[in-house]
Amino acid sequence: MTERITLTGPSDETSDGDRLPPARFALDGQTWKEIAHLLANLPVSIFSFVYVVTLVFTGAGLAVTVVGLPLLAGGLAGARLLGKAERARARALLGVRIDEPSPMPVSGTGFFGWLWSSLKDPVAWRTVLYDFIRLPWGIVTFTVMSVSLFVLWPVLPFIARGLTNVDRAMVRGLLSPSDELERRIAELESDRGVVVDHAAADLRRIERDLHDGAQARLVNLAMGLGLAKEKLLEDPDAAAAMVDEAHGEVKLALQELRDLARGIHPAVLTDRGLNAALSSVASRCTVPVKVSAALETRPAAAIEGIAYFTVSELLQNVSKHSGARSASVDVWRADQRLLIQVWDDGRGGAGLDGGTGMAGLADRLGAVDGLFVIESPAGGPTVITAELPWRDRQDQPSPPAR
Repeated sequence: MTERITLTGPSDETSDGDRLPPARFALDGQTWKEIAHLLANLPVSIFSFVYVVTLVFTGAGLAVTVVGLPLLAGGLAGARLLGKAERARARALLGVRIDEPSPMPVSGTGFFGWLWSSLKDPVAWRTVLYDFIRLPWGIVTFTVMSVSLFVLWPVLPFIARGLTNVDRAMVRGLLSPSDELERRIAELESDRGVVVDHAAADLRRIERDLHDGAQARLVNLAMGLGLAKEKLLEDPDAAAAMVDEAHGEVKLALQELRDLARGIHPAVLTDRGLNAALSSVASRCTVPVKVSAALETRPAAAIEGIAYFTVSELLQNVSKHSGARSASVDVWRADQRLLIQVWDDGRGGAGLDGGTGMAGLADRLGAVDGLFVIESPAGGPTVITAELPWRDRQDQPSPPAR
């Protein structure tokens, strides 16, 4: 028997399973980012501290002089830029995602409007506080990291994570925008756009009604009176008939102007208040309507007008779309809110997307911090509740007599 002997070379002595892993860093990338952030805290905090002390505190100290307040306002504007840079550094090295605050809202116009807005900017003042307290913390983090890199290497990731968690808390607490404030600013910006759009639509409606209604009738009236003047001597009977026709046109034009004025702001609302105005609206509804307005005092004219036109629009929908046999309107005050509830026993199914103007009403009430709630199951009844902020009516002097 022949024994076969297999020789193995040096390269085959180590199997694939016994090979050493490739050499790599002991710390991952995120830990190195946290270490870099902690080491950079000292130079960044020194620069920010010097800026705050030099510009902001100097401006505050010179506030009694002419240049003091503008210098302070400029320093606060620069503090906003420092806060933006710190948020960017936190996003890049700490993974903290913080939204940028809204641009500084300017109240008023011109230099003094900008000055006053800058001096009361909460974002800038929080950044000033952040930069002021960061210097001691920057010294601590730089010292601890410098020592830990050489002495406490095995526990360095845990030290870096603990220190950067404090940094994350500072950034979130002082440099992040106020959620409630930002939400409110966004709502007000949206509401302002809604108000502007509705005002423009109302102006176009008034212009169209004047052009197509009263203006056209007045033009026909002028032409008719001109023809009657020409026939006055030749054919008095025909001229008298034209004058009678012109008299009828005048009455129709006056009625259209009254209706248009009522659509802008009814006189009964100004003179007698919401209860009488809503009763007048209810009398024109094709469905019997019971009105109850339990108000001891009158709200501000703007709130009163919005309440009137809201009820007017809702009762028009009751007449046109509900198929109801009866309806009711209740108006009352609860604390600092004016509540309106319109009920009908119609077929129901009302909604914001039904093409009945409900969405426009909801937008108008939302523009003044109001609410609009619809409860209208299929088959009815329909209950629509509107809520408006209550503002006391300011007595205004009566117009001079003419």
